[in-house]
Amino acid sequence: MSDCIKVEQLSVRFSDVPVLDHLSFEVPEGMIFGLLGPSGAGKTTLIKVLTGQLCQNEGRAELFGRDTRRLTAAEHGKIGAMLDNCGLYERLSVYENLSFYADIYHISHRVIPDILKSVGLYKARKTAVSKLSKGMAGRLSLARALMNEAKLLFLDEPTSGLDPVTTREIHDILLEQRRKGTTIFLTSHNMFEVGSICDYVILLHKGNIIERGRPVDLCRKYDHLNKLHITLTDDTELTLDNSSASAPAIKEYLEQNRIRSIHSSEPTLETVFVELTGKGLQ
Repeated sequence: MSDCIKVEQLSVRFSDVPVLDHLSFEVPEGMIFGLLGPSGAGKTTLIKVLTGQLCQNEGRAELFGRDTRRLTAAEHGKIGAMLDNCGLYERLSVYENLSFYADIYHISHRVIPDILKSVGLYKARKTAVSKLSKGMAGRLSLARALMNEAKLLFLDEPTSGLDPVTTREIHDILLEQRRKGTTIFLTSHNMFEVGSICDYVILLHKGNIIERGRPVDLCRKYDHLNKLHITLTDDTELTLDNSSASAPAIKEYLEQNRIRSIHSSEPTLETVFVELTGKGLQ
């Protein structure tokens, strides 16, 4: 399996302020790759470098084996993107928006109905974008990114602000794209999103990679964060390590019939991030 993205010692500075600091990683073909970090961590800047919109100060970034500063039209044709500045035309209908995009990139209009069906927007095809809900507009942005059957999708906070049902629908679409062999580069500050659909994740903090790996492996690595939360009958709340060391205390509470509830809290990507940085992801 070859690498779709390769980054070596990549650094970006704005007015001598480091935004990305000597990043190195690879993204193999056919993977959903997650970049997890709070706002201001450098996620969007990295996407701009990888898509050729911004040049790095140091290091190297490659897509499909080519330096991102010299991407050709052919390479750009393999890329789909769903970014914050989605650029939808509010006065045009859903169908007209995709038609306009198809004309620019010489894509047949015959693919539009199937794309709209795949994102659940076919019945709304004649609706003006200005009349769409935020969730529907998000699905339309994704539809546009899928139109050219891209080999590589860049998704910058694709479900930010969307309701749980729409988020789940978008996740299903992304998983289907992966099954077709599409590589997906996804940025998010939503630890559940990254943990549930990504094959591999990098944790980014202040422009630095602070941890990396499969979500399940990262959570196992920080298993010391596994805790038991106990509420006693007198409403006292206790937090104990989920280990044999806590067994005598729990046994005593049980024998005294003092436990109202007991819950475990396994490590998540968010608790790992907080452990490493002392800050949350929001």
